[in-house]
Amino acid sequence: MTDSELKTLKDNLWHAADVLRAGAHLAANKYGQPILGLIFLRYADILYKQHKAEIEAEYNKSKGTRAEKSIKDISIKYCGFYLPEEAYYTTINDAPDDANKATLVKKAMEAIERENEKMDGVLPKEVYGQLVPEEEPELLSNIMRIFMDIPENISVDLFGEIYEFFLGEFALQEGKDGGTFYTPATVVRYMVEVLQPQNGEKKILDPACGSGGMFVQAARFMHRHNKSSDEVMKFRCYGVEKEPDTVKLAKMNLLLNNVRGEIVEANSFYSDPHNAVGNFDYVMANPPFNVDEVVYDKVKDDPRFNIYGVPKNKSKTSKKGSDKKETVPNANYLWISYFASSLNATGKAALVMANSASDAGGSELEIRKKMIEEGIISQMVTLPSNMFSSVTLPATLWFFDKQKTQDAQKKDKILFIDARSIFTQVDRAHRKFSDEQIKNLGIITRLYNGDTQAFKDLIAEYSAALKAAPEASDDKEVKTKAYWQTQIDWLNERFPNGTYTDVIGLCKAASIEGEDGIRDQDYSLNAGRYVGVVIEDDGMTEAEFKAKMLGLNTELETLSKEAGTLEKQIADNLKELFK
Repeated sequence: MTDSELKTLKDNLWHAADVLRAGAHLAANKYGQPILGLIFLRYADILYKQHKAEIEAEYNKSKGTRAEKSIKDISIKYCGFYLPEEAYYTTINDAPDDANKATLVKKAMEAIERENEKMDGVLPKEVYGQLVPEEEPELLSNIMRIFMDIPENISVDLFGEIYEFFLGEFALQEGKDGGTFYTPATVVRYMVEVLQPQNGEKKILDPACGSGGMFVQAARFMHRHNKSSDEVMKFRCYGVEKEPDTVKLAKMNLLLNNVRGEIVEANSFYSDPHNAVGNFDYVMANPPFNVDEVVYDKVKDDPRFNIYGVPKNKSKTSKKGSDKKETVPNANYLWISYFASSLNATGKAALVMANSASDAGGSELEIRKKMIEEGIISQMVTLPSNMFSSVTLPATLWFFDKQKTQDAQKKDKILFIDARSIFTQVDRAHRKFSDEQIKNLGIITRLYNGDTQAFKDLIAEYSAALKAAPEASDDKEVKTKAYWQTQIDWLNERFPNGTYTDVIGLCKAASIEGEDGIRDQDYSLNAGRYVGVVIEDDGMTEAEFKAKMLGLNTELETLSKEAGTLEKQIADNLKELFK
């Protein structure tokens, strides 16, 4: 399936959500659940049928022998689950277009949960009765038919992309509430591109996992880099999420993308279900920002939070009575400490954080200072604004690398990247990274780490695309020769020798010591303080620039005098008016 065909399919499927939104008796922020449930049901039907011949062949071969296995056990081996016949999507779709179809969908969901212990309580079941309103009992049937357009031979990765697409669209539609469970896929892909997760017996933690997007993109990275299926299956994901409905979304997401893992419903501030300290190869997260109701006494002795220090108010709380428990002034640094303390001796982390955390003072400054001096912080990236459905201001990506603390050359340096001007506009209010922007930003890290071959490979990739591209196209989805030449030029202009170098306005490897070093900047981790800004050449001589500035200053003085005269006149008029 080509990119264009996949886009058309996604757009057509999204039409199902519009059909549902127009006719169902559901609140505006609730129609995502039944749609995602139907996507899961269609996925299960397709994947099971893709492997059905193999399942039946192995069952018949072992039948009557000592090695005999049940159809259910063999199905779990091939698909990760067993699909009973009553849950076949095509069978339900072929049933009469009446209110009974909601009952059939509910029974299908119940059967899947009954036959697959890890799915118990995960699937939406009760909501489908609201999709057969008396005035339009065929509504559910119409929606199900739209999902029949998903081809039977679709790959698992593409199906996962469809699920992620719907999660993202629902987050956009539902605004802040929807955005709490979804981190845009292109931001996560960039985080993974920098993190470069390796295959094998690895463990990844996300203690604020939402719908599981971090896990999915990490697994896809390994698939794209030619890791064998068996090796990818050794990669285990451990998530924590406090919202019950979002836990269900995450479990469905993992199953749809064939990602092995465990999602636990809990509050990460007060619960540690995965025994996190020093236990993980990778940590990835986009936690809720600026939480201010975490009880200090409940976290102050927890090693997840206190290895680097717990944020503390400067003075005692003034709250009275039952509300007098002291709270952490801001939980951003609880999260930051949690992620750092969860890494094993070679662990790496990537997290999204509010920009304000980069310069926070008080007890938070002391925590940041300790981390910087230890050398665990490897990279800081300022993102463009409007990348998230629930946050309009720019956020910052923090990257940790436990191995860096043992590297004498890198320990006292941090790579800063200012990516605020690098984005693709989706609509008036939202932005994303394109595939090439992710690769271009990612190559900065690769060059900084000495991987010059990756730069050569990327130039070669773009050159091949340039050669095959058309000169022009009326289809905005088709990338022309000019587009690919722009990508090549962007890289060569900034890194002409194919090696890392500081680029004004883009990247800077800053040291702790020295003039304008990190210590000189009061341990700020704001990329703008180090990277600087590009000053455009306007063609003026120094004398011309000086004359222009003096002229503007004279104009400002004149306007200021006029403003003073107007202020006096208004004041005099008011006095006359109220005599």
